[in-house]
Amino acid sequence: MLALIASLLGVWAVRRSFPTTDGELSLPALGSPVTVLRDEYGVANIYADDAEDLFVAQGFTHAQDRFWEMDFRRHVTAGRTAELFGEAQVETDVYLRTMGWRRVAEQEYDLLDEDSRSYLDAYAAGVNAWLDQNDGLSASLEYGLLGITADDYDIEPWTPTDSLAWLKAMAWDLGGNLQEETDRALLLANGLDRDLVEELYPAYPTERHVPITDTDEHDGAAPDADLASAPELPDEALDALANLSGVQDTIPDLIGPSGHPDLGSNSWVVSGEHTDTGSPLLTNDPHLGASMPSTWHQIGLHCTEVSEACPFDVSGFGFSGLPGVIIGQNDSIAWGFTNLNPDVMDLYLERIEGDEYVVDGEKRPLEIIEDTIEVAGGEDVDITIRATHHGPIMSDTGLGANLATIGENPSEGDDAPYAISLSWTALQPGATADAIFAMNRARDWDEFRAGASRFEVPAQNLVYADEEGNIGYQAPGRVPVRGEGDGRWPAPGWDSDYDWDEEYLPFDELPSVLNPESGFIVTANQSVVDEDYEHFLTTDWDYGYRSQRINDLLAERIAAGPVTVQDMEDVMMDSRHEAAVDITPYLLDVEVDGVTAKAQEELADWDHVNDTDSAGAAFYNATWRHLLPLLFDELGDVDMNTGSRGMYVVSLLLEDPESSWWEGEKADGREEVLATAMDEAAEELTDLLGDTPADWRWGDLHTLTATHESFGSSGIAPVEWLFNRGPVESSGGSSIVNATGWNATEGYGITTVPSMRMVANLADRDASTWIHLTGNSGHAFHPNYDDQLELWAEGSSLPWAVTEEAVREASTDELTLTP
Repeated sequence: MLALIASLLGVWAVRRSFPTTDGELSLPALGSPVTVLRDEYGVANIYADDAEDLFVAQGFTHAQDRFWEMDFRRHVTAGRTAELFGEAQVETDVYLRTMGWRRVAEQEYDLLDEDSRSYLDAYAAGVNAWLDQNDGLSASLEYGLLGITADDYDIEPWTPTDSLAWLKAMAWDLGGNLQEETDRALLLANGLDRDLVEELYPAYPTERHVPITDTDEHDGAAPDADLASAPELPDEALDALANLSGVQDTIPDLIGPSGHPDLGSNSWVVSGEHTDTGSPLLTNDPHLGASMPSTWHQIGLHCTEVSEACPFDVSGFGFSGLPGVIIGQNDSIAWGFTNLNPDVMDLYLERIEGDEYVVDGEKRPLEIIEDTIEVAGGEDVDITIRATHHGPIMSDTGLGANLATIGENPSEGDDAPYAISLSWTALQPGATADAIFAMNRARDWDEFRAGASRFEVPAQNLVYADEEGNIGYQAPGRVPVRGEGDGRWPAPGWDSDYDWDEEYLPFDELPSVLNPESGFIVTANQSVVDEDYEHFLTTDWDYGYRSQRINDLLAERIAAGPVTVQDMEDVMMDSRHEAAVDITPYLLDVEVDGVTAKAQEELADWDHVNDTDSAGAAFYNATWRHLLPLLFDELGDVDMNTGSRGMYVVSLLLEDPESSWWEGEKADGREEVLATAMDEAAEELTDLLGDTPADWRWGDLHTLTATHESFGSSGIAPVEWLFNRGPVESSGGSSIVNATGWNATEGYGITTVPSMRMVANLADRDASTWIHLTGNSGHAFHPNYDDQLELWAEGSSLPWAVTEEAVREASTDELTLTP
């Protein structure tokens, strides 16, 4: 019956929600007419005489293309998904309400500049103008299906807070090293020797993989960080920490695979002295969770006459639900983002006594908030949220039950239990929205840095280029300054010496470089700084295989002749597995037989490139998948599917055959462990791909199904068919420049992706290129729903029309919005 309903919806309703993109529509919120030009890929370029009108039209356009996504996102960030999908989402909502993303966003509006508030208000007015004309199936196909779980659901008006709250979701997605902190604590609590724990978190290899900046190029003035070992905690608290597991994994993939080791990004910029045009080229490809539709929405925002009153002529990638452009270019500059990933999240063990908690031997009252979760088809759920001065107590939540067991064994003779609170920079109200608008209208390096100084969370690496030929790097964001400790381990909340300072690291002391002598800058989540930088940012960097490969490739291309846009695109698609270069020789030295020996021959011929047709790549990655649990069988609930860190750790252990890590229950000794991993890999690939290793293909294993973020994992095949797209195969892999990440504990399917790719050409903006994962539309079966997916998979790009002349030449539809 449900299949029939889905089929009928698909036939009858699918076109009802498709947007009007040609002709004329009345939009009373406008002050004067606005023109919206769209090309064959559904990319809208908006032209308005007034800045507020520009954002009214952007809100209307986003709602036309992606309103279900916007509505779903605001329910996630507010902890209100149970209102849509019923009782199964209550625990997720409790967790999100406890963190309080929405509560923080509600405080941010008043902190913003007057212009920013007016833009947010205008954007909301545009969304609501669209809502005045659309509801139910005329809004989106998803609302037809929603009637099954929430038949009395009414769409609420859009507010500026709805826009601001999405920044919290992105901050969580790119939040820092919380997973590493919890894993270290778990390993220590489970009795693993501290020296062995530290072997799993080696120092970043600056001698092999160069950092983004050199301390000689920027200033630093703070004392060395206290790189301490784990703080002294009561034995019973450490025992209780044995129940602590991945905090970031407790939120389902509603907003992407938070904490995944392959979340990150690549960006680089090359100065004109090395390019064929004599002007800079700038590249970016953020690595985020794969979703349907893509995380990004492509758009252009243009004032018909750029002036102080209407300062925007910007084009790029943004988020539905948020005004402005996040990454892109205007008429003077271009910029890109990668994740800086400083340690901005800390867990604190709190000693609780009733409605109070203990700090420095004195009791303080807990902050207590009563809240109610509405449940579609069920009874409301009342919850109590508690917080200390460090932050919300996460161990009270259902999803935090793995934390709640901390304190079940209080100190002898003491009835006080322990709880766990979370300190996180994103839980303090800020003005990141100001930064978005400021960077959109910046025309030079000083204006860009001034805008970046307002970008507080998530902390990012920014690369920059301008039409005058300058290239630069800036690290913005809130970075805590700690008292005792270094944030690598849960801290004793009852000792104020471990609290953060009231002030964050000053913006002017964060790394910043303009026109380096090398003529290019590469950021790929590697260490931002070398050992001489005097501030503490984190020790949990990506270990730099991607970044060093990009550095090497750019150096080669610069030496060979001027760098072109095509060179930049080729580097983005590079699939050489640099970590495998270190590891493969040890696999080739092991004696194996049968099918494994034939597979080993494919490995011997492998060029270390994860091409889709490569048999060697298929066997190597399968061996890696089976090696990790053999080598790290002592880790229990903590796995070593940790991307570059796991690869670097294994490369070090291979050089030490006497290491105790090679002693295991299933295999003992380096050669036996490696042979067993290869045998298991050959057996798995024989089952999946046949018994002829020469016919194995990485592309047959490494595929992407773009999965709808709300209905795509429903378990109902007809519903999933409506919204999901793929599979498509792709080259690349984890810790590879073409970063199509996969989870070795689950299989070879792609889970994180270069969510878009772009090259900005500062000599000729219309010679820039771009692509994103799926398509600009969020409406299933719309021609622009998945029209970029195959192009993305094969590494193609699209022309990026930026100037009005090029936009008009590429346009297929023209919509006039009138007051």
